[in-house]
Amino acid sequence: MKRISRRELLKAVPLGGLALLLEGPGALRRAQRIVTTAAPEVEAESIDPIADEGSRHRSEHDPLHKIRDFDRTYPDDYLLGGSRLELLATTAARLERAVRIIGHGHFNLVSFDDLLRYALRYEEIGAFSPAELRFLDEIFHTDAALYGFYGQKVLTDQVARFNARDVERIASTGHYLLRGEPLQRYERIRQDLGDKVFLTSGVRGVVKQYQLFLSKAVTTGGNLSQASRSLAPPGYSYHAIGDFDVGRVGFGLKNFTADFAETPEYRKLIDLGYVDIRYTKTNPFGVRHEPWHIKIA
Repeated sequence: MKRISRRELLKAVPLGGLALLLEGPGALRRAQRIVTTAAPEVEAESIDPIADEGSRHRSEHDPLHKIRDFDRTYPDDYLLGGSRLELLATTAARLERAVRIIGHGHFNLVSFDDLLRYALRYEEIGAFSPAELRFLDEIFHTDAALYGFYGQKVLTDQVARFNARDVERIASTGHYLLRGEPLQRYERIRQDLGDKVFLTSGVRGVVKQYQLFLSKAVTTGGNLSQASRSLAPPGYSYHAIGDFDVGRVGFGLKNFTADFAETPEYRKLIDLGYVDIRYTKTNPFGVRHEPWHIKIA
């Protein structure tokens, strides 16, 4: 099996800007049955559990230092190597192709089974190989504390799906919100702050979280610890159960940086009591500060 370097990995996946439900081996077996008719792109070799590779050391650094300077490499970070580095590249690239075929908005709601059907139907995506499916299965079921992410796993069913009656598309955003408290909270925010604030990311299923997390892991050269300081691993994102992100119109990618906390819109959100920040500057979860993140659940 051909090995690729971290430099080659960074060139392997088209990153289309900031693109911005699911336990058990049964999901993998069902997926493998679906892809038996397709030739794998990656050799289906024997793969040891993820926990057998990479750094195992617990952090000797101040965890708050890590989340303040989240986008760098630390000596005890968990790094993918060998065959998993190549699987990261091919799997992330396939997910990026799926986004382009399915569409960014709808991709937020796609279930794992839906993804496999799309992959079989469209040559532009291509069926997932057994090795890639095992890789996805392991990523989902590995305890993210191994990477230094200490948030709660909120989704444990790898193949669960959203009920169409439970979500509502938010016009002009390309995103969806769960009906009930998430939708009501967003509508109140819009009433009080007007059209200067908009939804930047709503409900996200595990497939979308796979795509975000693995794309970030590509940019880090396979550093899953660094990726998890910016994006929750699949199954750990509260976006799947109600949380959402907001931003300031015209602020661009700064809406996903600490700069958002300096805007008048953010200060008004705080003053009105809309923002109960899940990932504060001193959060214990190993995640960067996210002032744009509206906590619901």
